[in-house]
Amino acid sequence: MGQPTNRVFSGVQPTGNLHLGNYLGAIRKFVTLQDSHECIYCVVDLHAVTADLVQKDLKSQTREIAAAFIASGIDPEKHIVFNQSQVREHSELAWLFNCVARMGWLRRMTQFKEKAGKNSEEASVGLFTYPNLMAADILLYRATHVPVGDDQKQHLELTRDIATKFNNDFKERIAEFGHGEEYFPITEPIIDGPATRVMSLRDGSRKMSKSEPSDMSRINLTDSADDIAKKIRKARTDSEPLPESVEDLKGRAEAENLVGIYAALADESPGSVVRQFAGKQFGEFKPALAELAVEKLSPINQEMKRLLDDPAAMDKILANGADRAREIASVTMREVREIFGFLGD
Repeated sequence: MGQPTNRVFSGVQPTGNLHLGNYLGAIRKFVTLQDSHECIYCVVDLHAVTADLVQKDLKSQTREIAAAFIASGIDPEKHIVFNQSQVREHSELAWLFNCVARMGWLRRMTQFKEKAGKNSEEASVGLFTYPNLMAADILLYRATHVPVGDDQKQHLELTRDIATKFNNDFKERIAEFGHGEEYFPITEPIIDGPATRVMSLRDGSRKMSKSEPSDMSRINLTDSADDIAKKIRKARTDSEPLPESVEDLKGRAEAENLVGIYAALADESPGSVVRQFAGKQFGEFKPALAELAVEKLSPINQEMKRLLDDPAAMDKILANGADRAREIASVTMREVREIFGFLGD
């Protein structure tokens, strides 16, 4: 199998409603990348059980993430959309990467410390080693590029370390079997793009999150037009009018967040938005933002509902995607087994 030159892989966990931050920070970028790359987008349901083993509605949440992909503009026929657990090669390669990665590498992962908190001894082994599974997700398809946010850059560095160690440790076998100087690519991050970090509507110092207790802190892709308008109307702000320059937004976290959301939805720069609304109070800015958000998000919401009204059709899309993903994954695993020296095909 030849090494791809412009293959993108990315995944989203099926753990609760997707929100505006997920859309602006990731999914919209996924859509854009379709024009220039071969794209593989995965609902990473194996990752979902690392923290909470019992998932009451994992199937419906998996369908919801896939529906959000498609409703946002990802084409599941031209590209690949599937859920991770249907392609068992993810788990097989993750085990081998458990043997390639070093304990010290995983201990440096800050997300484990944040997610496990003070009870790290009670955390699952899966939560500790899930960066190895993430590396397997990416390298199983020998992806050359991964769109990542700031919170995932460390995990992509681990992926690069694993690929480098594998390539170095098996250098002679890789060459012997005709795979060139290195088997796995050193995957590059794609980190550019607007509004990669959308903050909570209730606290501008905190990232918008599915896990935030208050639903008013986020705009979900499943929210109705009335819900979107209500949440923006009640979003926390200060009493000062909007300034004349972006620099003057510094220190005003909530104001900066709302301006950033408007800019991203309108495909404008924050500077352009500030100039447009300079001197205006939030009582005038918020209705304009609400109107824009409804205009951009309502079509996605409506298409998601249409797709989710037919779960059998969604399952068929995911199964077809899994078949196509498995065609690539099975070749990689056959070659990796060969390089490791396992007996059998």
